[in-house]
Amino acid sequence: MPPGLRPLLPLLLLAATSGPLAAQQPAEPPPIPAVIEGILAQPAAERTLWGILVRDLESGDTVYARNQDKLFLPASNAKLFSTALALSRLGGDYRLTTRLAVDGTVSEEGVLEGDLRLIGGGDPNLSSRILPFRKSGEFAPDRLAPLRELARRVADAGIRRISGDIVGDDSRYVWQPYPRGWSHADTLRGYGSAASALAFNDNLVEIRVTPGAVGEPARARVSPALGYLELANLTQTTSGRHVSRTILARRGEGPRRVILAGQIPSRSRGRTMQLAADDPAEYAATALRRALLDAGIEVGGGAVASHLLPDRLATLRTGPPDRPPGTRPALAEIPSVSLREAIRVVNKESQNLHAEILLREVAYRESGIGSQEAAVASMRRFLAEVGLGTTEFYLVDGSGLSRHNLIAPTAAVRLLEYMWNSASRDAYLDSLPVAGEDGTLDWRFRGTPARGRVHAKTGSMSHVLALSGYARDGDGKTYAFAIMANNFGLASSSTRRLVDSIAAALASSPAS
Repeated sequence: MPPGLRPLLPLLLLAATSGPLAAQQPAEPPPIPAVIEGILAQPAAERTLWGILVRDLESGDTVYARNQDKLFLPASNAKLFSTALALSRLGGDYRLTTRLAVDGTVSEEGVLEGDLRLIGGGDPNLSSRILPFRKSGEFAPDRLAPLRELARRVADAGIRRISGDIVGDDSRYVWQPYPRGWSHADTLRGYGSAASALAFNDNLVEIRVTPGAVGEPARARVSPALGYLELANLTQTTSGRHVSRTILARRGEGPRRVILAGQIPSRSRGRTMQLAADDPAEYAATALRRALLDAGIEVGGGAVASHLLPDRLATLRTGPPDRPPGTRPALAEIPSVSLREAIRVVNKESQNLHAEILLREVAYRESGIGSQEAAVASMRRFLAEVGLGTTEFYLVDGSGLSRHNLIAPTAAVRLLEYMWNSASRDAYLDSLPVAGEDGTLDWRFRGTPARGRVHAKTGSMSHVLALSGYARDGDGKTYAFAIMANNFGLASSSTRRLVDSIAAALASSPAS
């Protein structure tokens, strides 16, 4: 039983345990509305704006509602919408392809007189991620594995030297790296990576920081070690266990310069920071260049990016009616996993970059242009088909990082109902974190009736928590629910316990 329910049950059971027959009759568990009202009556809940809707999927009856038509910041609950859109428009078997092509001619001596072009096809998992998805996201140790395969294919083609550059081409989508409403601070962090049709290793650069000698800078190791970042290490190792300034990273004045500053205790075990490459296409080209060199292929030029810039387009809402396929013959191709598998990473790991890529891919297929404007239009058309009114949502991205996003609990539950009754139900349900078992819910709900019975998408940002999905009680009844908490001033952990108590009640209580 969740901690939030324990102090409530004596009060909620009072009516059932009073009267002359109380000693002779077993106490009935309190109904869902009474349990939720009891949870929200706690002092920790009183200064939070709550939006809740619970609906019985079999009967369609509303089990509980509070502020269900008001708009809330959804955080990563927005991924419920972007993955539903992708499944509905593209299908679970849809795949994306990364291509390698030559810009030039290859001599009999094996010299490519020109550039080698890595063309992004929107594959969000161009990485060493181990798939199918396990209980937690894992990567094979060699992060360059897929690019080493491409380098091998280049060698197999007889190319021994490339005179030009390695070009990272992400022009499948318009170069609009950050949707409106993202915090500038987010864009340096791994979770705030720029959206691109060419994304290697989730666009992540890891910095492992460990203590040096007291009074000396900390040791900083960059992985993968590609030389993409210029790191200025201004840290200091201090004696003892506490510091006055924790270690932080910030962008420097140069395009790839990152400044690392602060203090680390000499007894620290170290910490790992995940930063986002600001130009994913150039980052991928840099990684491929390294893989080619490691394979013994000479590269005369550097690593550069090729973008489709928005100011070169007459409109950002539609592309040409018959967009011609790429004319360069492919030297090698890497297909993605199926969309059915890809959205498991998005929802279970709450992967922001992948959600943005899928939103752009839908726009590219529907409107012929992978722009943010076309993506938002695709979402609006889809949600109109779901039955949502324009006053029930306002979405500008696919991940939920934007502070401009707004969703009513009614909209979230109606989407959940729509997907439950669709041909994509199993793929959608399978993509959601399972309470107490995997993804972002692997550590929540353990030891409660909700373990294994709640499949739901989490959401969190400053002063925002959300949990929406499906809950099944012990009798097999299934509910679609949305729980949104905004504007709380408490620690997130306190509000999260309340949210989890509400969801746990759905897995253990009768509806009436």
